[in-house]
Amino acid sequence: MRIDDRNSGFSSLVALIGLLTISTPSFAQSAQEASATPHQHHPAATSTMALFPTREASGTAWLPGDTPMFGVEQTWGGWGVMLHGVAFAQYLYEPGFIHRTGGYSTHQFGSVNWGMATVRRRLGAGRVGLRAMLSLEPWTLPDCGSLNLLATGEMCEGDTIHDRQHPHDLFMELAADYDRPLGGSLRWQVYGGLVGEPALGPVGFPHRLSALPNPIAPISHHWLDSTHITFGLVTTGVYDRRWKAEVSVFNGREPDENRADLDLGPLDSYSGRLSFLPTDRLALQVSAGHLREAEQEFAPLPRNDVDRLTASATYHRAFGGNGIWATTLAYGLNSGQEVIPGGAFDAMTYAVLAESSVTIRERHTWFGRAEVVEKPAHDLHAHEFAASIFRLGKVQAGYVRQFEPWKGLEPGIGGTISASIVPAELASRYYGRVAPGFGVFLSVRPARHVM
Repeated sequence: MRIDDRNSGFSSLVALIGLLTISTPSFAQSAQEASATPHQHHPAATSTMALFPTREASGTAWLPGDTPMFGVEQTWGGWGVMLHGVAFAQYLYEPGFIHRTGGYSTHQFGSVNWGMATVRRRLGAGRVGLRAMLSLEPWTLPDCGSLNLLATGEMCEGDTIHDRQHPHDLFMELAADYDRPLGGSLRWQVYGGLVGEPALGPVGFPHRLSALPNPIAPISHHWLDSTHITFGLVTTGVYDRRWKAEVSVFNGREPDENRADLDLGPLDSYSGRLSFLPTDRLALQVSAGHLREAEQEFAPLPRNDVDRLTASATYHRAFGGNGIWATTLAYGLNSGQEVIPGGAFDAMTYAVLAESSVTIRERHTWFGRAEVVEKPAHDLHAHEFAASIFRLGKVQAGYVRQFEPWKGLEPGIGGTISASIVPAELASRYYGRVAPGFGVFLSVRPARHVM
């Protein structure tokens, strides 16, 4: 369906990488010992959980308290060290001679990957930490990014990207945090750095348990959690066991196409987020922000500002022994001026996401995702429709078979299928209103860490 009336009800405000394999033998041994005793709490569990609470995810965002940790933990020189990450080696196939940024590819080999190290220690009455998160995707995802019909956002080869998911930057996080008690159960936290995630949106999709087994990024990414890589930010907030209130100032500009540098800029964007954990199984958040000069356009057109509102709910629960069921529901709303050749127009667009994964006996994982997103025609390079907005859909499902951990790392093999759904006006561009996609992949991640 093409949407030209912006007063409709829809304007309501509602390569397997080395980052995972450089772990020292002592780290690997620690992970194997943890896996051998899955129901045992080690003597250091209280101290470890104080340094690395399981609800903490990307930036300062929260997952439910009942979140298993896939990582390798150890101590070094008085610091607690936690290593996380995942790497996929995938083959993707999307039939049809479809034009997309980076060429007319219908199939692609590549690797989606990231690795993260967090170090923390006590400092007086509080806790201080340093974080680094890196990705080799600038070199392991060719042709402007991985095949992903209806995905849009950022730049490559001097053009806006469409029908591909852009690679992550080499530096996904370079940040520090400090946390201390204020009195009773109330605590204060400050977080910031050269690269990080402000208080805006749900947990970034690479860190959501509901998305962890899935090598395909959501097409709603730039309505929900695209700020998970922000070059320059400061966040501060107060919280207790069940709630958190926080604000951020940050550089809201999207990264440029040089994926190996630091795209620093003025901290002239701002956001706020309220998070609530009514139970250890459920995490809720609502957030809003103003992103100054957020989105790049065709040169020499200027960047445009974006106002964003998001709300989400994430639910985790044990599923048959060591299994876990994780589900995320999210809504995002973008409002701003869309700049097109020869003019500009005001637009308000929304995205809805539902994704879930179920792991049985730590060996079999089924995952799925469904999305509905409104996107301007020029995001999809459908320039003949000028200022039109299109409502798009995508559904995806997949399966992963995990194997016994080896040296602290858990290998897996899986597959995925998808269907991208477009309105009649775009059918000729996608060889029908429903465009299929297929993929097979290998994966590796740290084994489940039990404290």
